[in-house]
Amino acid sequence: MTVSERAHELAMAAAQAAADKKAQDIVIIDVGDQLAITDAFLLAAAPNERQVLAIVDAIEERLLELPEKAKPVRREGERGGRWVLLDYIDVVVHVQHTEEREFYALDRLWKDCPQIPFVDRDLVEAEASAGPAAGE
Repeated sequence: MTVSERAHELAMAAAQAAADKKAQDIVIIDVGDQLAITDAFLLAAAPNERQVLAIVDAIEERLLELPEKAKPVRREGERGGRWVLLDYIDVVVHVQHTEEREFYALDRLWKDCPQIPFVDRDLVEAEASAGPAAGE
C-alpha cells in the first residue's frame, strides 16, 4: 500500500462522514502507484443532488475537526450537485449522484489499483449490540 499515514487518516475520516450521511457504495482506492498527484480516491454515491451536497458538507466539516485540520485546496461541481470533487492533495474525494457513479464507473477505471478496506463504524456497533443471531 502506497498511501501515506495522513492520506489514510483523511480517507477514513471522510468515508465515515459520508457513511454517517447515508452515502452508498463507499470505496477507497489506493492510486499512489498510478498517480503522482494524490495517494487515494474516495468514491461515494447518493440518490439525489441534495444528499450529494449534504455528504460533501459533512466530509468538509469532519476533516476540519481533525487534530491537523484539513481544508480542500479545490472544490468543483457543487453548483450542479451531481458530482462534487474535493481535492485534499493526499486524497481526492468524489461524491457522485448514483447515475453519474454508474455511468462514469471510476471504480472500474481504477480496478487495477488496490482498495483500502472501510467498514462503517455504525454497522459494526449495530452488529455488536445485536449479539449472536437466534439459533446459534
